[in-house]
Amino acid sequence: MYLSRVCGYGLFVVAWLCCSSLLIDAQNLLTNPEEVKALQAIKSSLMDPYNNISNWDQGDPCTSNWTGVVCSNKTLGDGYLHVQQLHLLRMNLSGSFSSALGQLSNLTILDFMWNNISGIIPKEIGSISSLELLLLNGNQLTGPLPEELGYLPNLKILQVDENQISGSIPKSFANLNATKHFHMNNNSISGQIPSELSRLPSLLHFLLDNNNLSGNLPPEFSTMPNLRILQLDNNNFNGSTIPSSYSNMSKLLKLSLRNCSLQGPVPNLSQIPNLYYLDLSLNQLNGTLPSDGLSGNMTTILLSNNSLTGTIPTSFSDLPRLQKLSIANNSLSGSIPSSIWQNRTLKAMEKLTVELQNNGLSNISGPINPSPNVTVWLQGNPLCSNSSLLQFCRFESDENNSQSSTNTTSVCPTQECPPPFEYLSSPASPVACFCAAPLFVGYRLKSPEFSDFRPYINAFEEFLSSGLDLFLYQLYIDSFFWEVGPRLGMNLKIFPVYANSSTTKFNMSEVDRIFGLFTLWNMDISDIFGPYELISFPLQGFYRDENTNSPSFGLSKGALVGIVLGTIAGAVALSTVVTLLILRAHIRKYHAISGKHRFSKASIKIDGVKDFTFEEMVVATNNFDNSTQVGGGGYGKVYKGILADGTVVAIKRAQQGSLQGETEFLTEIELLSRLHHRNLVSLTGYCDEEGEQLSLKNH
Repeated sequence: MYLSRVCGYGLFVVAWLCCSSLLIDAQNLLTNPEEVKALQAIKSSLMDPYNNISNWDQGDPCTSNWTGVVCSNKTLGDGYLHVQQLHLLRMNLSGSFSSALGQLSNLTILDFMWNNISGIIPKEIGSISSLELLLLNGNQLTGPLPEELGYLPNLKILQVDENQISGSIPKSFANLNATKHFHMNNNSISGQIPSELSRLPSLLHFLLDNNNLSGNLPPEFSTMPNLRILQLDNNNFNGSTIPSSYSNMSKLLKLSLRNCSLQGPVPNLSQIPNLYYLDLSLNQLNGTLPSDGLSGNMTTILLSNNSLTGTIPTSFSDLPRLQKLSIANNSLSGSIPSSIWQNRTLKAMEKLTVELQNNGLSNISGPINPSPNVTVWLQGNPLCSNSSLLQFCRFESDENNSQSSTNTTSVCPTQECPPPFEYLSSPASPVACFCAAPLFVGYRLKSPEFSDFRPYINAFEEFLSSGLDLFLYQLYIDSFFWEVGPRLGMNLKIFPVYANSSTTKFNMSEVDRIFGLFTLWNMDISDIFGPYELISFPLQGFYRDENTNSPSFGLSKGALVGIVLGTIAGAVALSTVVTLLILRAHIRKYHAISGKHRFSKASIKIDGVKDFTFEEMVVATNNFDNSTQVGGGGYGKVYKGILADGTVVAIKRAQQGSLQGETEFLTEIELLSRLHHRNLVSLTGYCDEEGEQLSLKNH
C-alpha cells in the first residue's frame, strides 16, 4: 500500500513537472513567422498618432496580446498560432494599407472601421480565402474595388461605405455566393450595375446609394431569391425606367430609388407581401398611381417631386401601419379621400404625416377633422381657396423628419451617484437608484424600414437586448437622431446586472462578449430595423484601465493551456517509465520513513513555504472570481492571486471530489517543496483548512 502511495506521489510530481514545463513552453509558442512579418509591415504602413497599436513591437502577437489581434486557440497542425481576426475599430489610424494583409491567410475578420486610412484596397486581400467579414467603412480609401475580392468564397459582409472609392463594380462580385450584405454607399462608384450580380443566391441587402452609377436598372434583379433591401438613392440612371419585373421581388422589404433620374410609370408593387418602405421621390416619374393596394406593412410611401397625374387611390386608406405619405409637388387632381387618416386609430406614440402640397387637388371627400396625431399639408392646391380648409393650408413649419430625442426619463432625476465618477444611475434597474458603471455604445441603423422611430422604441429595446443576451432593463437608449440617408443613430448605455450592491461593473470577459456580439455580426437582422453598424465602443474609466492591464484581444492563458493539453498526456505517459525507475531506488528509504514519521499540520515547518489561511486566499483571488481563473482540469481550478505583500501567485484549488487526506496533502506539499528544476515553478505556500486544499506557486 505504501509503495502504491509513493508511486502515486512520484507520478504526480513528474506530471506536475511536465505540465509546468509545457505551460512555460506554451508562453513561448510563436505566431506563424510570416504572419508576424505581415503584422509588422501593416503597422509600418500605418500612422498611429495616439500609440493605440504601440504594443505591436512587443513580444509575440498571439501570446503577448497585441491590440486588436485575435488568434486561433490551436496550432492547426503546423506548430504555430495563427491570426484569425483584426479588430481596429476607431483607433485614429491613418496612412495606407500594406499588401502584406494578404499574408494573413487564416483571417476571418478584417475590421478597420472608422479610421482615416487612405490609398487603395490591396488586391492581395482577395487571396484570404477564409475571410468572412471585410469591414473598411468610414475611411478615406480611393481607387477601384479590386476584382480579386470577387473570389472570396466565404465572404459574408462587404462594408466599404463612406470612403472615396471610384471605378465600376467588378463583375467578379457575381461569384460571392456566400455574401449577404453589400454596403458600398457614399462613395464615387460609377458605371452600370452588372446584371451578373442577379445570380447571387444569398444577397439580402444591396446598398449603393450616393454614388455615380448610371445606365439602366438591371431587370434581372427581380430573380434574386432573398433580396430584402434595394437602396440606390442619389445615382443617375439617365432616364431609365423601373423594371416592371421588380413587382416579382417577393422578399423585398424596402425599395429606395430617390433622386435617380428615373422616368416612366410607378410599377404595380401590390404583389410584394411584406414591403415596408417605398421611396421613389425626386425623379421624373409620370402616369397615374396604381390603384391596387400595397402591403399592409407599409410605413412609408414617398412619391413627391415627380410628374404624376390622376387621382389619389383609395387603397392608401387601408394601410394600418402608415407613418408618412408624401405625394407633394406632382400634378394630381380630384378629391382627397379623408379615409387615409380617418380610418386610423393612432396610439399615443404613433404619428401620421400626409404631404399633398402643390398639386391640383380640389376638395376633400368625407369627414375633414383629423386626430391630433395626424398632420396634413395641403398648401398650393386649389382647395385652399376654401376658407374652411385654411388650417390645412398653412405653410409647413420646421416640423420635419429630423426628429431626435434625448432620454430624460429616470426614476432618480436628482440622484447623484457617489465616486468613482464612472458610476451612473441605472434608470430601469429593478432596484431604484442602482449606481453602476455602464458601457457606452454608438450604434446606427443603416436602412430602417420606418420614418418615425418612436412607436418602435420598445420593440427595438426587446430586439437588441435579446440579441445581446441581456435583461431588458440593462439596455438604455440615451438618445437617438436621424442622419442623412435616412439612417438612425443612437447612443446606448448598457448596465451590469443587479445582483447585490457590490455588483457595480462588468468583468472584462462580459465586456468582450458584448463587444464580440456587435462586431461578429452574429445577431439576427430584423425586418423592420434592417442592417446595423457599430459606430463606437469606447472603454472608459476602469474599463479602460483593466483593458490596458489585461488586453481584451489575443490568446488567453486558458487558451494556452488548451493548446498544450494534448501534449501533456503524452509527456506524462512517457515520463511514467522514468518515474518508476527512479522510485524503485528510493522505495527502501521511504519504507524506513513510513514507520517513524507522521505529519501533522502543526508540525510542518518548511523553509520558504508559508501556511496561509483560507481567508487570505479569498482576498487574494477576489473570492475566486471567474476573471482571476487562468486554468483548470480534473483536479480543480488555477487562479491568479495577489497576496497582501503584492506577490503574484498561481493558486491551485482542489475541487471537492479530488480532495486528499490531510496527511497525503501535506506529504505532497513537502515533496514539492524539495523539487527544484529550471522549468518547474517553485512552491511558495499552501492552505489546508475549512475543507479546502490549495497550493501556491510563483506566477
